[in-house]
Amino acid sequence: MKLQSILVLGLGKVGKLVGVLLKKSGFRVVGAARNSKRDLPYETLAVDVTNASQIGALINAHDAVVSCLPYHYNLPIAQQACQSQTHYFDLTEDVPTTKAIIRLGQGANSILAPQCGLAPGYIAIIGAALAEKFDRVRHLKLRVGALPQHPTGRLGYAFNWSPEGVVNEYLNDCEVIEGGVQKWISPMEWVERLVIDGIPLEAFTTSGGLGTMCDTYLGIIDNLDYKSIRYPGHVEVMNFFFHELLMRENRKLAGEILTNAKPPVQNDVVYIHASAEGHQAERLAREEFVSAHYPIEIDGRFWSAISWTTAASVAAIVEMARSGRLAAKGFIRQETISLAKFRQTTNGRLFQAD
Repeated sequence: MKLQSILVLGLGKVGKLVGVLLKKSGFRVVGAARNSKRDLPYETLAVDVTNASQIGALINAHDAVVSCLPYHYNLPIAQQACQSQTHYFDLTEDVPTTKAIIRLGQGANSILAPQCGLAPGYIAIIGAALAEKFDRVRHLKLRVGALPQHPTGRLGYAFNWSPEGVVNEYLNDCEVIEGGVQKWISPMEWVERLVIDGIPLEAFTTSGGLGTMCDTYLGIIDNLDYKSIRYPGHVEVMNFFFHELLMRENRKLAGEILTNAKPPVQNDVVYIHASAEGHQAERLAREEFVSAHYPIEIDGRFWSAISWTTAASVAAIVEMARSGRLAAKGFIRQETISLAKFRQTTNGRLFQAD
């Protein structure tokens, strides 16, 4: 597969590192953002991402585009990539955007792979690997959380990820399979307790983390859900903020308030907790995948856990596309990607080495 020159759109914390990891993996990388960057080991351009002609010309000049932009920019970029027969990857968790890209993928002559981040993304790859171990799965539970290592206050949180994305996850309905039925439920519900490495945590429903898994596993898995992991008490405060104070009615302001109150931290941790229960050769069994990831050094610079786990996820999938380990064209569901092959890539191995 011809996949050598990569355009990375959006050079925030994750976008910058995506470019670094892809360059280290042997790709030719060009980064584009509203303002060019001088502290990166690859060429960068100042581009207005809302200018269709500028973006279109850039996409057409590369084998693939990786969008690290907010989700509302992604559909026009995916449409342009499809027209140019340029491979497309993104990090979106937005359900309507992904459904629109699925429709684009019908008859496409290039790869369209949204949702290549941590959740959705890597967690779906893990979940699929667990499900494969069973003859019948009665419950597949997927949980992910990006948290400060040293939480303060009642929220116990820091907005290391897009506040817009977090607010949408907390307010948009969540797709699940319950009792063999595909349905939508409210966010910030089904609160449960978890313990990872001796740390008490809670998890609750949030939107978008399953990607396309409900469509894929309907009729195969009896119960399937995704939850975000937080420190105990977080969900109660967030329900008060959004619903009792009516901040759900002004999402932009809600994001600004939360980011101002709990700005990003460098010392974070990403928790992953996935479990499957079901029958293996007529015996009821349970399999788990639990990990904690911390900031690591890459090329002399420390990167937060949420930055590198997200960037490494999409970079590993781009590597798999180059080596022919993905379908050559059309829409790619994350749950169809092999965990073993993912972890054999240069960037997939980072999840085993931190």
